[in-house]
Amino acid sequence: MFATLSAAEPDVILSLMAAFRADPRPGKVDLGVGVYRDAAGQTPIFAAIRDAEARLLATQTTKTYVGLTGDMGFVAALGSLSFGDALAGDCAGAQSVGGSGALYVLARLIRAAAPQTVLHVPTPTWPNHRNLLGQGAGLRVEGYPYLTPDGGAVDAPGMIAALKQLGPGDAVVLHASCHNPSGLDLNHAQWAEIARSAAMHGWLPLFDAAYLGFGAGPTDDAAGMRMVMEAVPEALVAVSCSKTFGMYRDRVGAAFAMVKSASARAAVQDRLAAVNREHLSMPPDHGASAVRMVLEDDGLRASWAAELEGMRMRIDRLRRTLDADLAPLPGGQRWCGLSGGKGLFATLPLSPAQIGVLRADHAIYVVPGGRINVAGLSEAVAGRVAAALAGLV
Repeated sequence: MFATLSAAEPDVILSLMAAFRADPRPGKVDLGVGVYRDAAGQTPIFAAIRDAEARLLATQTTKTYVGLTGDMGFVAALGSLSFGDALAGDCAGAQSVGGSGALYVLARLIRAAAPQTVLHVPTPTWPNHRNLLGQGAGLRVEGYPYLTPDGGAVDAPGMIAALKQLGPGDAVVLHASCHNPSGLDLNHAQWAEIARSAAMHGWLPLFDAAYLGFGAGPTDDAAGMRMVMEAVPEALVAVSCSKTFGMYRDRVGAAFAMVKSASARAAVQDRLAAVNREHLSMPPDHGASAVRMVLEDDGLRASWAAELEGMRMRIDRLRRTLDADLAPLPGGQRWCGLSGGKGLFATLPLSPAQIGVLRADHAIYVVPGGRINVAGLSEAVAGRVAAALAGLV
């Protein structure tokens, strides 16, 4: 059966991870993998999550299945955090295997309801969007403009013009905040335009909410998404707990379908359970239970919120540090501008050859296309990274 099977195309980010691990040079810098890192280069466990897991270990009495839609207390708490209680009350929801699993479940939901739907993703976007939603779930995927040609700003006029051409047979992927890979987000007025377009033309918003809290805080990061949800009768949201709660390897997330018709919402809830049954049977419990405990306990929630805010502020500080280190260097101005973005990522206008020089000569690892993980920096290496970038010009 498998004699003629060809190997899968390697994932560029996973390949970069392997190359970084194999590099013996001291002082190597990983700006590729999209995880938060502290000043010591570690991806920490939130103190509140540690406490919740200890309580869970001490009090849990069974390992039986949690049901097709998972821990619905977790789903309800995460929905309230993401949308507020009023909008969360209009949502069907189910636990998923991370944000990626939520995207897949929602794409399968679209396919079950309207298989001819065309899904439109921003250009650029997270590369796995096309894999999950297109090749994985079987939807037709097209692109729409998100950045200006130089990549330095959001192309709001181009984006709005493209969305005005869509209608009820279309769904549109929108980054709720901290756009991956650019870190450049829509402002309030631009979100208002998106909301008007969705309401007027009838296309379905599908939000990828992977970084709530990393831009301007959880509520502010969700403001544009909430604005659109309030304007339309239906919307889909994939919420990830990987970054917001540091639950990367535990794969914690939820798929939400806001449906303002109560009867239709009940049918959607049943369908979410059916999709889960088809592709994973029962969701895992441990990580979702820990997040639920954090959100339901005032002390744990306050601890989590303070630590998340510290992470957000550190990322913002690193953006400003690298810009300040670049500004006085000959050629450094070409790479300035990180201070205008939000969240983990920024995209630098690096050619493949320049990315190769950074890796070969400076042990600085950058994803093809120029995306960098700002949290991969530290105050100790920012100056060296700035000098290496300036030297490319």
